[in-house]
Amino acid sequence: MDKPAKKGATAEKSATEPVLHASIYEELRGRMITGKIMPGVGLSTRGLAQEMGVSQMPVRDALSRLAAEGAVQIRSKRKIEVTAMTAERFADLLGCRLLLEPQAAVDALPHIGPGLLKRLREIDARIDAAMERGDVIRYMEYNFQFHFMLYRANKRPTLNRLIETLWLQFGPFMRVVYGRFGTANLIDQHRVAVDAIQAGDGEALRRAIASDISDGMGLIVQGSWN
Repeated sequence: MDKPAKKGATAEKSATEPVLHASIYEELRGRMITGKIMPGVGLSTRGLAQEMGVSQMPVRDALSRLAAEGAVQIRSKRKIEVTAMTAERFADLLGCRLLLEPQAAVDALPHIGPGLLKRLREIDARIDAAMERGDVIRYMEYNFQFHFMLYRANKRPTLNRLIETLWLQFGPFMRVVYGRFGTANLIDQHRVAVDAIQAGDGEALRRAIASDISDGMGLIVQGSWN
């Protein structure tokens, strides 16, 4: 009677492992994007596993995937770091964002109804409140929500995943910059974008998203990357 139960337990474990690995990967990915993982801070497979209450294997797998996406560098089992920023890498990331994100927003425009427009305005209000408080973590979370709630309306998952990969690589550095310079002086291009959506003006929306990217990443200057 014990053997069938053992086989069942093994089968159940095999079925849940891919889900666990995916959830750990998405959790770490989200932390990178919203700046909860910062440059200059070593990442410990064991420490992350203990924090998340899982074995080291799914954490190790997730970090390997993040390394393949250029977000971290695995120098040894005990030395895992956010990939260093350089002038060349920064210029490449900025250029790719300016190429992809304004188009993603314009492609979403025909699919945005009153309900989604209302939600975008609500998130923009939360962004404003976070900026006024100087709450960097909440600002980055809401900023991500705003952009990807907009982009995902475009029905182009491959494009949006490419954009997420870009955010994955610059998120930790934006957290450092916002921590140093604050958020109070940022221009609210999101409000301009929402007004353009309401007006059905694709070119105005394209300009607003491009300006938002340039304003934010423009805070990253050489010497502020570490």
